[in-house]
Amino acid sequence: MSRILVTGANGFVGRATCDLLLAQGHRVIGLVRRAGSRASGVEEWVDASGDFSGTDDAWPDALVPDCVVHLAARVHIMNEDAADPEAAFRTTNVDATLRLAAAARQRGVRRFVFVSSVKAVAEGDGGIPLRENAPPRPEDAYGRSKRAAEDALTRLGNDTGLEIVIVRPPLVYGPQVRANFLRLMDAIWRGVPLPLGAADARRSMVYVGNLADALAHCATDPRAAGQCFHVADSDVPTVAELVRSLGRHLGKPARLLSVPPAWLRMAGRLTGRSAQVDRLIGSLQVDTSHIRDVLGWQPPFSTDEGLAATADWYRSTH
Repeated sequence: MSRILVTGANGFVGRATCDLLLAQGHRVIGLVRRAGSRASGVEEWVDASGDFSGTDDAWPDALVPDCVVHLAARVHIMNEDAADPEAAFRTTNVDATLRLAAAARQRGVRRFVFVSSVKAVAEGDGGIPLRENAPPRPEDAYGRSKRAAEDALTRLGNDTGLEIVIVRPPLVYGPQVRANFLRLMDAIWRGVPLPLGAADARRSMVYVGNLADALAHCATDPRAAGQCFHVADSDVPTVAELVRSLGRHLGKPARLLSVPPAWLRMAGRLTGRSAQVDRLIGSLQVDTSHIRDVLGWQPPFSTDEGLAATADWYRSTH
């Protein structure tokens, strides 16, 4: 049994990860900002200081985890309201991450698993599935902050001996999902016509249960030390296939219009939404062979099983 501290334990991925770690018999401590928000069975450590500014001083003397799984972050924001988004992302995703990692190292923590994002590498695959060593081309403040945090943590690990493990998921979906994936299900549920019938680009995704399983491996397997892993489902559907599958599981056949992708891109340019359109219909496949080769990891759930669980949750709320 390992002692594992999870930041962001009350979030979408955090809850799934804590539940799995508990089921595997590990002792799980959730570092949260509000009391009473932990999952059942998770020990709670409340640190309301913000960006881990008080974590070092508040760290309980008796708490010596084997590993920290760092999920808390400032995530990609659709309607950005920060005066300086670059600075806001850096404060939380880089400075605060380093502050937490340094405090963990001082308390004898052996391993630090950092949940980054494929956006730290690129928004598209350029025709070749993205490997971990692909030249970085982050396109927004969120992606740049995640890449900067990766680089800074790697240097910290080299200097101190703290085992750094970096995990880069693409889009994460599952019960309790929010943001664009939830909006897509809302549109299918309401019968909104979607101009995605000809969108044949493939997009890697990861079911939250698969990501939680990969994080559990990264937290406990000695072979993960010092590694960077891309994590995704085995299946890579096209955008149109994804929409049809969601419609089938929701019991609401998707209303797809076969609009040529070139027309959608033109509409994006005319409306100033080229980046959003490219993220929706552009190809983004990630190569997960490294984690399979090093850890022998295989996703325990298929994409169809993940979509079915997500649709079941959505239907239960409507």
